[in-house]
Amino acid sequence: MLNFLLGLFSSDVAIDLGTATTLVYVKGRGIVLQEPSLVVVHKNTNQILSVGNDAKLMLGRTPGSLIAIRPMKDGVIADFEVTERMLRYFIAKVHNRRSLIRPRIVVAIPSGCTEVEKRAVRDSAEQAGAREVYLVEEPMAAAIGAGLPIGEPQGNMIVDIGGGTTEVAVISLGGIVYGKSIRIAGDEMDVAISNYVRKTYNLFIGERTAEDIKIQIGSAFPLDQELRMQIKGRDLVTGLPKTTELTSEEIRGAIEEPLRSIIETIKMTLEKTPPELSADIVDRGIILAGGSSQLKNLDERLRDETGVPVNLSDDPTTAVAAGAGKLLDESLDFLRNISVLEKEYD
Repeated sequence: MLNFLLGLFSSDVAIDLGTATTLVYVKGRGIVLQEPSLVVVHKNTNQILSVGNDAKLMLGRTPGSLIAIRPMKDGVIADFEVTERMLRYFIAKVHNRRSLIRPRIVVAIPSGCTEVEKRAVRDSAEQAGAREVYLVEEPMAAAIGAGLPIGEPQGNMIVDIGGGTTEVAVISLGGIVYGKSIRIAGDEMDVAISNYVRKTYNLFIGERTAEDIKIQIGSAFPLDQELRMQIKGRDLVTGLPKTTELTSEEIRGAIEEPLRSIIETIKMTLEKTPPELSADIVDRGIILAGGSSQLKNLDERLRDETGVPVNLSDDPTTAVAAGAGKLLDESLDFLRNISVLEKEYD
């Protein structure tokens, strides 16, 4: 009865709690928030000074008394307390800070999460004010968000490449027939770019710069017209600011190792897929979702490596959040059936 009364004042939400970005979908309103999973805290008082977009503006520019924290690492909670406070902030923000709000929350999580990691996500959301929490695997949410007919008896292959994890799954009849989750994705590409620039040019760059390089000139396959980009950083020999120029060919080579791991995971999933579903995938193709799936010519590279058609979902960045949001419109029984961590709510 209490939960029913609280529900009268609630506005249910779905959350894509990503390593790099958190998206919040509010029932009846769609995706209303898309901000970095980043928090800036004061070292001595542990007071949160900024969250999300405001925190990203401070990244790499904070004095010694302030710390920029990414509470999510490889798709799972690395700092429970900060994650809870970040979630509380985002939930209050989308509900205009109304204190009576205690929403039902659907949270998308990597399919490779352990039971301990799943409980950490659930407990964090409950501590942030949720009255009920349901966890759904990211590839399932991404497939729903991409508009795939997951309930039909045919194979649908989704590849969700985010910041911390890559999720590969073959879905049929509302379930994952075979799936694989690896903790290699966009963040690993950023680290590879930073390491390349440091080793090749003795230049130290921040993570924001590395991400900008990946977005602007990164590619998985040769481009029709290769690109160049001026970057700034700190010279490791002199300690002075320095500018240099990078090419898209260089960056393609720099990110090859994490990219190769992702491609091998996709090929292994195809090899493990039952023959009947494999035939469906050849006909329907592989669907890409997640922010890092927008790497230039990734679809072309995958077509070349697998011989299977590859298509980018309509809005790769929001597919997981949109799919989790659509689940809010489903029946409670369906939500409980698809949830990957059981807990009964009154």
